[in-house]
Amino acid sequence: MRHAQASLNPFTMMTDPEVILQAVERSDRLNCLQRRICRPLDRPLIPKVKAADLAAYDREIDLAADEEDDSAI
Repeated sequence: MRHAQASLNPFTMMTDPEVILQAVERSDRLNCLQRRICRPLDRPLIPKVKAADLAAYDREIDLAADEEDDSAI
């Protein structure tokens, strides 16, 4: 009887991890989902930036900010 009440109340299910795992294993909707393994971290998509390039970029931003401050005065 307790199991039937727990399955009706999802908040009660959260207190018992075994009930959740059993519900996931029995779920037809989850079993019908297409599965694939995605490994987005296998190859980096962000190019590596050298420290000199980063310092030059920072200087450009600082100069632009200084110019904006000077024009506001």
